[in-house]
Order: sequence, then structure tokens, then C-alpha cells
Amino acid sequence: MAERRITNIVIDFGGVIAPASMEQVKSRFREIGVKNIEEYLDVITQRGFIGDFESGTIGTEEFISKISEIAGQEVTHERSAYACQGFFLPIPQRNLDILTRLRSEGYALSLLSNTNPLVAEWTLSDSFDGKGHPLSHYFDRIYLSYAIKAMKPDPKAFMNMLEGEGVEPERILFIDDGERNIEAASKLGINTLKVTNGEDWTVLVEPRLKELNGCGDQEGTGR
Repeated sequence: MAERRITNIVIDFGGVIAPASMEQVKSRFREIGVKNIEEYLDVITQRGFIGDFESGTIGTEEFISKISEIAGQEVTHERSAYACQGFFLPIPQRNLDILTRLRSEGYALSLLSNTNPLVAEWTLSDSFDGKGHPLSHYFDRIYLSYAIKAMKPDPKAFMNMLEGEGVEPERILFIDDGERNIEAASKLGINTLKVTNGEDWTVLVEPRLKELNGCGDQEGTGR
């Protein structure tokens, strides 16, 4: 059997593993008093104090303080987490099953996600999958924007990931639902698979891997 070209698979969280809902997260922020939430939320990269939180520029206490200031009332840690976690819809079991399958096939799996500590309180807890496993149970390595101090599509986020993976870019398949993120990864020579938020992307992975593992020295297209 010919040696695989792809050895490492790096996957986004929101919009890929967990379907995302901008309407739900906006509704939750309005519910806790942040009426102008549209100024800060974006499908790919957040802005303002939310962007600062996800890039690690500010910590949880300062973030909650800013929410309370905007809301004009004290907002608790729990309510702040409720709002932040509202970005995600229930995770289809198939999205977790494919992670287990890919690792069993010998691929190294990593997560690269724009996120914040209040979301991580859920994803990295034993209650994440309802079976006593945190998100880290499904991955070899995890790169979170607030921890690495860089958000996709900033090349710094991808360079941090590449350093951690320890393989050449052409050995990696990166799966994301954001066009800007896909373009940024492609510019660094990383093979990509662009998926759509909410679709069953699990059926797209095997064909893309077969294409890449059988394509010799052809560069990834980013499409």
C-alpha cells in the first residue's frame, strides 16, 4: 500500500463539529442585556470585547465586567457562559463518531478553534458529549484561540498549529466552514476541505482523503 500523503487532520469546532446558530447566540446575549450584540458577533471572527476575549487579550473577569457595563446591570458568570455557549446547536453523534473512526485509522486529529474560556468550560468538561468525555477525548491536540493568542484567519493561528503538529503543511487536511479560514490555510500550503454549517460533512471527508492520498505532489486547492 502506498504511503499516505495526509497524516494529520485539523478540524474546526463551531460550524463543523457543532452546528452554529447566530440567531440563538444573539438572542441569548440580548436576554442578558447586551442589546447591541450585532456590533460584536461575526460568523468567523468576533469583534470588540468579544474578539478580545477570544484572542486572549482579556480574561474572563474583564469580559464579564464588560458585559455588565453594557447591560447596565451585574451579569453573573453563569449567565455569561449561557450566552457564549448559545452559539452552538446540539452536536450530531455522527460528527463525534467520525473523529473516533479517523483516529482508529491512524490519522492524528487536532482541533483549531476560535473560542473563549466560557465555551471551554463546557467543551473541556466531562459533560461535553453526554457520555463522560470532554472534547479533548476525541483529539490528540487542541489549539484554542484564547490560549494561543491568535484567531483564524490570522496566519499566526495556523503557524502555531503547524508548529504543534510537527509535520509539513502538505501532510495536513484542514476542515473548516469559513471561506476566509480556508483561504488563509491554503496560502500556507495546507490542504483543505470547505464544508457548510449544518450539513452532514462527514460524508465528504473520505472522498477528500482519497483524492489527496492518491494525488502525488499536487497542491491542495483550498476548495
